[in-house]
Amino acid sequence: MGQIKIEKNVGGVEGLCVIEPVVHGDSRGYFMETYSQRDMAEQGINIVFVQDNQSMSTKGVLRGLHFQKSFPQTKLVRVIKGRVFDVAVDLRADSDTYGKWCGVELSEENKKQFLIPRGFAHGFLVLSDVAEFCYKCDDFYHPNDEGGLAWNDPEIGIEWPEVVGEYNGTASAEGYHLLDDTELNLSENDQKWKTFKELVLK
Repeated sequence: MGQIKIEKNVGGVEGLCVIEPVVHGDSRGYFMETYSQRDMAEQGINIVFVQDNQSMSTKGVLRGLHFQKSFPQTKLVRVIKGRVFDVAVDLRADSDTYGKWCGVELSEENKKQFLIPRGFAHGFLVLSDVAEFCYKCDDFYHPNDEGGLAWNDPEIGIEWPEVVGEYNGTASAEGYHLLDDTELNLSENDQKWKTFKELVLK
């Protein structure tokens, strides 16, 4: 019997999947399979993952939106501590949903995983005091291959939960904060990414 439930083409975007594991719990705690190649294959998903990554971020940190230029990666992402809003943007030029975004809340409570195929930009916003984020990749990390997309591009129109602020023409975090007044915290690079239109016209 399979240990996962998969919702395919989430948000109407082909390839995006939300995966929920079967959790076996009792008075002692719980057990679940976080990944089974067999269960995935039985549901038509055949991916060979080669690298696992993990990061820790504090509340208000927004990472993204990132993509790989020459060595694209499929990612299977989840949160083992805290809560994040995870976003994928379709950058596949031949896709019917080119430029469309989809967001999913991932948390240690809901234990959901988000499968993001090659050809998407990806990012997430931390909504809890601390979040630990894990993901599998189907290709190794290649230095200097990272591209990016402005997290607040009005044309894409991502609805980041709890974020207050107005677009000032750049990806700068200046002037943005969460509902509890926590300032958004982006890396220097993530505040320099261009908009979707600028990316396409480049």
